[in-house]
Amino acid sequence: MAPLIKICGLTRAGDVAAARSAGADWLGFIVEAPSSRRVSVANAAALIDGVDGVTVAVTVDPDDALLDAVVAAGFTHIQLHGDEPMPRVAEVGVRTGLVVIKAVPVATRDDIKLATEYSGAADWLLLDAKAPAGDVQRGGHGLSFDWEMLRGAPLPRRWGLAGGLTPGNVGEALSRVRPALLDTSSGVEVSPGMKDAALMQEFVEQVRG
Repeated sequence: MAPLIKICGLTRAGDVAAARSAGADWLGFIVEAPSSRRVSVANAAALIDGVDGVTVAVTVDPDDALLDAVVAAGFTHIQLHGDEPMPRVAEVGVRTGLVVIKAVPVATRDDIKLATEYSGAADWLLLDAKAPAGDVQRGGHGLSFDWEMLRGAPLPRRWGLAGGLTPGNVGEALSRVRPALLDTSSGVEVSPGMKDAALMQEFVEQVRG
């Protein structure tokens, strides 16, 4: 079975429509977080209005007010991409009632081990490449980590791979590991926050072909 596909960092209505047309399963929006792809809750709510399917609010260490706003906006999933400890991850699920994705930055095997410890608190794990030192933007750098480190790792059934995935390398990623979800952002862009419809279509075709 082919993995699910998440197009993340969407900022424009036209790109949302193109991602849906390409066949993306999940649509991701970076809400009120340090990012060149940041959108406000109000703008995100407008972008997902009428979308039938999975919509993901990507947040970084959200407070309760932001959690409540994400719920009110109509998102189905929330991604925690900050330094949230396990009790907070579990609390987010209880407070929001949304599907919780915990993103963990990876550079070493120890990072993968840490990620697995979140399995009981989050519904999904997302393994992303660690950001450069000192960079407040947690993802979207176009960087990958060594996928070979994932071989034999005790990962849960629902885990995703992110970090530098493009139409040109996603086939290689799938030949090495079998995630349940593939997450791309910069790999299908012409510039930060501006997606390319042809690249999104090609990415989907490479995964499902």
